[in-house]
Amino acid sequence: MAAALKIGFAGLNLEKSGLDKRGALVVFLGDDLEVSASLRKILGAAGTATLKRAVEAEQFKAKERSSLVISAPQGLEVGRLVVVGIGSGKEQEQTDYVRLGGAIAGLLGSATVASILLSGPSKWRVDAEAAGDIALGLHLRHYRFDKYKSKKRENGHGTKGETPPSLTIHVEDPTAAKRAVRAREAVADGVVLARDLVNEPPNVLDPVEFAKRAKELEKLGVEITILDEKQLTKIGMRALLGVGQGSEKESRVVIMRWNGAKAKKGAKAQPVAFIGKGVVFDTGGISIKPAQGMEDMKGDMAGAACVVGLMHALAARKAKVNAIGAIGLVENMPDGNAQRPGDIVTSLSGQTIEIINTDAEGRLVLGDVLWYVKETYQPSFMVDLATLTGAILIALGQEYAGLFSNDDTLSERLHAAGQATGEGVWRLPLGAAYDKMIDSKFADMKNTGGRFGGSITAAQFLKRFVGDTPWAHLDIAGTAMSSPETDINKSWASGWGVRLLDRLVADYYEDRD
Repeated sequence: MAAALKIGFAGLNLEKSGLDKRGALVVFLGDDLEVSASLRKILGAAGTATLKRAVEAEQFKAKERSSLVISAPQGLEVGRLVVVGIGSGKEQEQTDYVRLGGAIAGLLGSATVASILLSGPSKWRVDAEAAGDIALGLHLRHYRFDKYKSKKRENGHGTKGETPPSLTIHVEDPTAAKRAVRAREAVADGVVLARDLVNEPPNVLDPVEFAKRAKELEKLGVEITILDEKQLTKIGMRALLGVGQGSEKESRVVIMRWNGAKAKKGAKAQPVAFIGKGVVFDTGGISIKPAQGMEDMKGDMAGAACVVGLMHALAARKAKVNAIGAIGLVENMPDGNAQRPGDIVTSLSGQTIEIINTDAEGRLVLGDVLWYVKETYQPSFMVDLATLTGAILIALGQEYAGLFSNDDTLSERLHAAGQATGEGVWRLPLGAAYDKMIDSKFADMKNTGGRFGGSITAAQFLKRFVGDTPWAHLDIAGTAMSSPETDINKSWASGWGVRLLDRLVADYYEDRD
């Protein structure tokens, strides 16, 4: 992976910023193209004139996140002046500063030093929180997964282990900006951890290795319990174990506990819980998948990766909440001991399941873990994440994750967190008619309801394991792996869900002093 960015904060006086001809200066213009007084002061008469000439010559309109790069600008001791558009007044008020930070990172090119002048029109928010969000975007855009590349990179970004550029964000209150960025650094690290896990090859990240990496969260104060196959058999997680019985790699369940809330009346606050599907590689089992594209199934553990990244973020920023993270780790392989279509297994809940398709395996893993968390920890809510169905891509593409829930309040809060972070969710229905589609002639239920409504019937299956606990299921098959490139992610794995769920916790479930 690329080395972490070094981002500092300073005041609006750039004379001491250390800019030189190797560096870049990033400034902002609204669609009125007015140069603010603070920017005129910094650029000086010659620099301001250069900026205005370039804007006129290029007919730059300063639309949101548009850019104009001026090389060797006359009157300025910088290699390039990078002008970023922030759009109209309404757009300025609604700026996504994280995405803006990512866009800026993409404009810096080979600059080894860069200063970002956070100054602009009066309607544009340029406070410490904005600076912190820009820093988060810069970090996320900088990510690359190149640990297995032995040759020098040829794309202009240097070589593995390169020294990243030194960035300074100039803001009116740099001390406040430094405070604001600390929690965001924890979140950025959580996203990076999730991306790393999803990007790892399946011959490296088997269930045992995944569990070991989750255990490293103990360094941050997270309590870790790893359940091996002997313990899982004793507990009765037969649905989960059935998925992994065709693999030479043993299955695992990892429970992560962060206790950050204050004790109330001698008892610990009720925890919130996050559950992730961790199928480290999914061949489909006996119901084997087509060969084309099967390599992508190394990412079928993106839900579990998100939960590990989230627990890292909560612990690193010392979130004032009690949180449970639980992940079921298996490999779905088709050997002589593999689960067959027609098999019937008894889940931890005691409910029996007829296996119709061994490629509908993730819900078997999640069902046992959901029941275990519900019964063991009595959480205030449960959110599970899973790359569960291809059907969700047909329904929503790669723009939104599918949201299914038995609780309107939790759904509304997830939607709001999605709006705030750009990790959007779209609620889809549940209902008795869909639930009937997974009734079995031979067992309590079957593990697939057929082709129609595939994402919904998968969610109905999970709902049978949550009881009355408020619950939401996020189908992230379209958003977490093989994800479209964005301003803040150029990686195959997006780390989707870490920022969403951290925001959910921060806005609604942390203790307030």
